[in-house]
Amino acid sequence: MPFSRQIPKTHYILLNALTGYILGLGVISLFISSVDNPNPEWGQYWMLRPLILTPLVSGIGGIALLLPDFLGLKTKWKRILALFGGLLLFIIILWLGIVLGLDGTLWN
Repeated sequence: MPFSRQIPKTHYILLNALTGYILGLGVISLFISSVDNPNPEWGQYWMLRPLILTPLVSGIGGIALLLPDFLGLKTKWKRILALFGGLLLFIIILWLGIVLGLDGTLWN
């Protein structure tokens, strides 16, 4: 359903943000679960920062997938191009969230 220059409905925005949050949580959980012997310099609760920061950042990035609707594009090829750009933007934001979450621990 095209939105024609209207901001997407709130439940679409929340659904994309929740999807991005869950994807970020899954990816960062894979990184954290691979650590068998954490460095004692990281502290006892070292995994809280990546488990909080990365899903929040990727949740915000999930909203980028609504780029065609925010732009109000009607032609099919422009919507596909904007969706590809939004997906690329989401991947970059997810990567930045992982870097910010793991900075000082796994990625020192």
